[in-house]
Amino acid sequence: MKTQHQHDQLEPSAWVCRFAQLIAPGGAVLDLACGQGRHARYLAGLGYRVEALDRDSAALGSLAGVAGVATRCIDLEASPWACAAASFDGIVVANYLHRPLVPALIQALRPGGVFIYETFAAGNEKLGRPSNPQFLLRPDELLQWVRGHLQVLAFEQGLVGRPKHAVIQRICAVQRAVEGCRLDLPG
Repeated sequence: MKTQHQHDQLEPSAWVCRFAQLIAPGGAVLDLACGQGRHARYLAGLGYRVEALDRDSAALGSLAGVAGVATRCIDLEASPWACAAASFDGIVVANYLHRPLVPALIQALRPGGVFIYETFAAGNEKLGRPSNPQFLLRPDELLQWVRGHLQVLAFEQGLVGRPKHAVIQRICAVQRAVEGCRLDLPG
């Protein structure tokens, strides 16, 4: 029997669900550090072509046979950037932080590409794991990453109660597109 916490970890993040519709229809999406693929499954179900990367081959195995999802087992922290020649209409990162990858992620976004990022922030060490400052965002850090590169559509930081009590930061930002393009924000 699954516990509530296990169930929530299989459900896509409400933040990702809220902004996924901004990604170009049928577009290519990178799900970085995808784990068992909760977002990869969700995005593929919306018709996106998803590349799911993680270092855990067993977790990636749960995505075998999922239509629209290609997996790649890679240690994102010890290997060269796996997507140097690729570009994406959307990039999704949840519950993962490796700062050296951020410039490459931003560069990998196509014009109009959507950057959806959500992970733990300073203050979470008082509530549980992760507690190492190396794995916690500093105040406004996501905003600093995208400043001058992407247009911020939404940003939040602070305490959340679901799927567990945690201090998080999350952002949705878009690679500047052709002038005159208009984005309709989801509610």
